[in-house]
Amino acid sequence: MSGNAPEIIIVGAGIAGLAAALRLSHRGCKVTVLDMHDEPGGKMRTLPSECGPVDAGPTVLTMLPVFESLFADVGERLDNHIALTPLHVLARHYWLDGTKLDLTVDADENIANVDRAFGAKAAKQFAAFSARAARLFDGFDAPMMQTPAPDQKAVTRSVLKNPKLIWDMAPHKTLAGMLKSAFSEPRLAQLFGRYATYVGGSPYAAPALLALIWQAEAKGVWTVDGGMSRLAATIASRAKAHGAEFRYGTKVTRITRQQGRITGVQTAARHYPADIVLFNGDPRALATGLLGEAPKEVVSHDATEPRSLSAYVYAFAAAPKGVDLAHHTVFFAQNPKAEFTTIAEGGMPNDATLYLCAQDHGQVDPTAMQRFEVIMNAPPIPRDPEKEKTLCQTVIFNRFKDFGLTFDPVPGPQTLTTPHGFDALFPASQGSLYGRSPHGLTAAFKRPTARTAIPGLYLCGGGTHPGAGVPMAVLSARHAAAAIMTDHALQSTSPQTDTRGGMSMGSATAGPKRSLSSGS
Repeated sequence: MSGNAPEIIIVGAGIAGLAAALRLSHRGCKVTVLDMHDEPGGKMRTLPSECGPVDAGPTVLTMLPVFESLFADVGERLDNHIALTPLHVLARHYWLDGTKLDLTVDADENIANVDRAFGAKAAKQFAAFSARAARLFDGFDAPMMQTPAPDQKAVTRSVLKNPKLIWDMAPHKTLAGMLKSAFSEPRLAQLFGRYATYVGGSPYAAPALLALIWQAEAKGVWTVDGGMSRLAATIASRAKAHGAEFRYGTKVTRITRQQGRITGVQTAARHYPADIVLFNGDPRALATGLLGEAPKEVVSHDATEPRSLSAYVYAFAAAPKGVDLAHHTVFFAQNPKAEFTTIAEGGMPNDATLYLCAQDHGQVDPTAMQRFEVIMNAPPIPRDPEKEKTLCQTVIFNRFKDFGLTFDPVPGPQTLTTPHGFDALFPASQGSLYGRSPHGLTAAFKRPTARTAIPGLYLCGGGTHPGAGVPMAVLSARHAAAAIMTDHALQSTSPQTDTRGGMSMGSATAGPKRSLSSGS
């Protein structure tokens, strides 16, 4: 160890690696971030288009207090660096029978919209479901998301203090099963079942507890001026300002160890010595030996298997015609069970739900050339990748035509990323975008946590606890940074604000304020 200024290598500049670099460099650690790609962000990536870079990964922020806390804990304000715009319409939903439903940040408006689309009974059921999702979110925030290492017995004790949560979480039902009993309107059950895909699961296999994801979204959704890659670039910039170094185009081939503890990492060109290595990649890369024999033991088979969903992702610019779009628009499959059955069998569904993000919505004429991202769920490592590209284009854009939506020009195959493409971008992932599958009630307890059995080796990212998604990855970085500081009894060598010991995922404070610092 190097006293109070250890050498820390962070492998991977995904959002968790960036957040950890910012926290640790602020605390006076000597941080170097290595990434095989040419820019920060990981899955928060962009592709070029006629209208500029278009998001090809996450599209918006939810759980804004997570990001506000990240900046506050290093003595800064998020809204001094990032311009955020809250969305009123969280998502617009279409079914082939012509039904349209907007869900917004206004709870009363949502009840009225559901009443208008599906009737008074459905509206009442929706209100009850929303209250249930809120109770689940509040009940599991502290014992699961906020804790660095969830304990099944501790969570059980917490639930027993509020017995109503047992009914709310429907422990013996899948999400689809719970929704079937909660809604007499199958289209509402289909809509909220889609939230399982937010963490890479099928509603027919994921636990009913995932209903709480609706509450995370209902609390608010924000777009980032300049796209989500702006957030990644800004966090990297702030980490640099605190002394962190970034080396892109640098692929780590091995994590090294001597006498039982980590000594650094090896690349094709050189060895980087380090007291601590924080791995921000898919934990399966460690488990399969992709980074050498030393770290294989720290990740069990159950921590990475079975794999989560992948996706076919288009990112392109075109002029849309025929459908009134929101920033987020969802076009539902006719038979959701058949869609997920096909995916579970490793195939591409020909009747799939499509998610469309209109990145420039509200900033350009609705029929003007603008940027879009389209996501269709897929299995990890599906069959023949070359045949998939042609078939995928046919399936997706024919389905849009069924809804009356066309694009000019129709995107070409160069704008598509397949599961095989994601596997190449994120080694050992098998194309899974969310790490381990969330299927099964105890899946959340099986993800690896920040600490490992090897002294000096830590983990963060969407494949670790508390799970997939941008806010969860940022929380994983907070857990990892805290573990490193605690384990090595490190004292801050730079000024800082008081770090909050606990953090509520409640109301956000950034709102629509729009200001940028010159340094971001």
